[in-house]
Amino acid sequence: MKSISIAGSSVDEIQATLARHMADGYKPTLAIIFISIKKDRQAVCQLFSDQGIDVIGATSSGEFINGHHSEGEIVVMLFDIRRENYTILYEDIGERSLQEAAVNQAQTALDKFDTPAFILLSTSLSESGDFLKGELLLRSIEHVLGPQVNIFGGMAGDDMTLTGTYVFTNGLSTDNGFVSLVFNEDKVNLHGMAISGWNPIGVFRTVTKSEGNLIYSIDGKPAMEMYLRYLGVEKSTTDDQLNFFESVGVHYPFQIEREDRGPMMCAPMGYDKEKEALICESDVAEGSKFRFSTPPDFDIVETISQKAREVKQHAHAKAEALLIFSCAGRLNALGPMAHQENEGLAEVWNTPMAGFYSYGEYGRDENGKHEFHSTTCCWTAISEK
Repeated sequence: MKSISIAGSSVDEIQATLARHMADGYKPTLAIIFISIKKDRQAVCQLFSDQGIDVIGATSSGEFINGHHSEGEIVVMLFDIRRENYTILYEDIGERSLQEAAVNQAQTALDKFDTPAFILLSTSLSESGDFLKGELLLRSIEHVLGPQVNIFGGMAGDDMTLTGTYVFTNGLSTDNGFVSLVFNEDKVNLHGMAISGWNPIGVFRTVTKSEGNLIYSIDGKPAMEMYLRYLGVEKSTTDDQLNFFESVGVHYPFQIEREDRGPMMCAPMGYDKEKEALICESDVAEGSKFRFSTPPDFDIVETISQKAREVKQHAHAKAEALLIFSCAGRLNALGPMAHQENEGLAEVWNTPMAGFYSYGEYGRDENGKHEFHSTTCCWTAISEK
């Protein structure tokens, strides 16, 4: 399998670059696309469909390939992988439950391959303002296929506008669903990991009143008051949900304790003034224990590269492509270090790379367990056997 990563600011640029590679004899069968919501997704998909190339993709909050980082553009990873080694499965949730749609996709994957492995792209926020529950999606797939199944991926972004996210494939697009590139793992290897680096600080706190993804009180006091007092932030910050998320929430997520698993990172997304509650990116159970957290130290770039080297050496793994799903909060909080993480991973695996800044990540943590993440740099190296 040969992979090539390309980037452009327009459909014409992508078309010209694709034509140049195909003129040299390259015949891709598959394109993974990460694209700004400002760009014409339908036109990009049609470009590849016209060449007989399968498409899977997600909207982004920044995108990148080797040596190129952008916001508001298009990046593509091309593969000439054999079609019998993968399939693309699309689910628009519609009137069904998320769990029903996830179980359906998992069962379809199992009907196709004895050992399916997933690159999972989901929406995060619909145009109506509803959040997709990443934890439930992951657990529903895992319930059918077992904890051994490999699942890596990310939640679509929308250029940090919080107006609506999309995933798509040839001729199909949704703002409330998910699409998976499913590999036959008897023929394709996936190795990867998700690492956060956010540091827990202070004492444990207790969520004393919550409902779904709304937190009303912490240690018996109003949740917003407790959160802002801890951070030393002015309450005026809550007047604009987007400003709250970008300036506060992505920098200082909660680390929620879980039994027999690592803590779950959960970033506050805004404030519901009518209900006087913090809006979180995932559900938080009443009685949950958590600690506040701060962004990683400067050594996080080397930490992520070193972990990748350890995975590579332990599994004697090679890579013919590298996909990275990095939390949009990392770009906001770490600045150029977020770019350095991505380039460091590409250097470790010495292969074409493509990725995007996401609103949530799916992947194995350092302990090898599947998790729905926030604030992580999640990556997977892919190779045909």
